[in-house]
Amino acid sequence: MKVKKILFSVLSSIFLLTLTGCEWGRAIEDPTQISGERIPTNDPWHPEGPDPFVDDPLLPPRDGMVRSKLTNEWIEEEVAETRPIAVIIPNESRAQPHYNLSKASVVYEAKVEGSMTRLMAIYEDWQDLEKIGNVRSIRSYFAYWAFEWDPIIVHYGGPYFVYDLLDVETTENVDGMQDTLAFYRTTDRESPHNAYTSGSGIVSSVTKHGYSLNYRGMIKDHHFVFAAADHPNDLSQYGENAKSATYVDMTGAYPLTRCYFNYNETDGLYYRSQYLSGSTDGPHVDGATGEQLSFSNLLVQHVKQEEIGNGYLAMQCHDTTRDGWFFTKGKGIHVTWQKTGDYEPTQYFDDAGNEIELNTGKTMILIIRDTDDFTFR
Repeated sequence: MKVKKILFSVLSSIFLLTLTGCEWGRAIEDPTQISGERIPTNDPWHPEGPDPFVDDPLLPPRDGMVRSKLTNEWIEEEVAETRPIAVIIPNESRAQPHYNLSKASVVYEAKVEGSMTRLMAIYEDWQDLEKIGNVRSIRSYFAYWAFEWDPIIVHYGGPYFVYDLLDVETTENVDGMQDTLAFYRTTDRESPHNAYTSGSGIVSSVTKHGYSLNYRGMIKDHHFVFAAADHPNDLSQYGENAKSATYVDMTGAYPLTRCYFNYNETDGLYYRSQYLSGSTDGPHVDGATGEQLSFSNLLVQHVKQEEIGNGYLAMQCHDTTRDGWFFTKGKGIHVTWQKTGDYEPTQYFDDAGNEIELNTGKTMILIIRDTDDFTFR
């Protein structure tokens, strides 16, 4: 009888272990991931003490989250299904500070007339933003880069020739010169540097125009190629071809903006600085959040550029012959790029012809003339 009781106890223990899937000192199923919710481990033997949170970069923090096609970060599924906005933002000193620019997932910078630069910010999670901008006029080349994301383009006018492109049926834009519903002006600075937009205003304008808030199926499912979240791309696979790049200075290409980036090894981000006013340089800080703009990835893209009259520029956005540089994790490699159609993504390749892998996070794309120069070290 005693033998039967012992045998029953052993079998019961085996059965319970089988149900829980446990091994000594480790659970096969991560105890911090139940229905996608993070919970404390309550493990007194954990080297960091009790109640630490365990994050698995391969699992969503909670149910209903997916990877962003712009940053590879976890975002709400509803946000991922919503089309981004592409906002045209001036960069001269009188237009600063910018508001909620740090919330953009991808930021482009390119010259306009007079060697000044203008920014185009691609926002993924934008509907709750109360102040974006300020907002200025668009150029044709910004529209072609915007098309890659199937966004709603937000701008305040533009030269006459850009409307041939904006009036195409597939181009959906919100223009402050024709539709004031999405815009408002402030009194803290002079026109034209005081026009702003908001998420709710854009939604109202989109509704008025009958635009879709969801992707229209005009672009590919992915734009960038991202390295696995648990295996960041430190460019070590390129050996000596990966150059040290803890400081990237775009002064040679942008003589008025004079922007530059310092790499922070602690968080793996490039922090942007530029002129503030006059000859004073300093951190490029968001007026709404107080954050300095920072990026996981920097792409420098050489383009063919020419003047087309009255100082206006044309840039060859569709090409397969130009080159550039990719900077991440404090290093940089030479790349080439191609864009083969209006709604096709610009793709970047290493010297072996492989499409590069960006790291999770925000990306800045710096467009420069193929004869312009910049430095890094």
